[in-house]
Formats: sequence, C-alpha cells, structure tokens
Amino acid sequence: MPVCRICKDEFEKEDMVAVRYGGRKVKVCEDCAERMAEEDAVAEESESVVQNMMGFKGRR
Repeated sequence: MPVCRICKDEFEKEDMVAVRYGGRKVKVCEDCAERMAEEDAVAEESESVVQNMMGFKGRR
C-alpha cells in the first residue's frame, strides 16, 4: 500500500494526490493536500499584509 509522505499513513492508491512540495512532486493523501493548500493560502495572505504595511507596491 502507498504511504503518504507527510503523515506516513497508508492509503489506497486512488486516495493519493500528486502535489508540489519543496520543488518536488510528491504523493500525499487528500487530507494532507488540503492542509498544504490552506497553509499556502495563509502564507500568501500574510505576506501581502506585511508588504502593505511596509508600503511595497510590486510583487516578487
């Protein structure tokens, strides 16, 4: 059985999702994929808030 690279639990092959993590494609479970997407959204939003506070007008 395939193992999720993040939580190390075993899942069925159809429950695994390929996502980019650290510049590489890894297969993770759907729960970990959702969690990673939420963390990315929060990080992007917090970066934009900090940029607005500092008066930065462009994007990187």
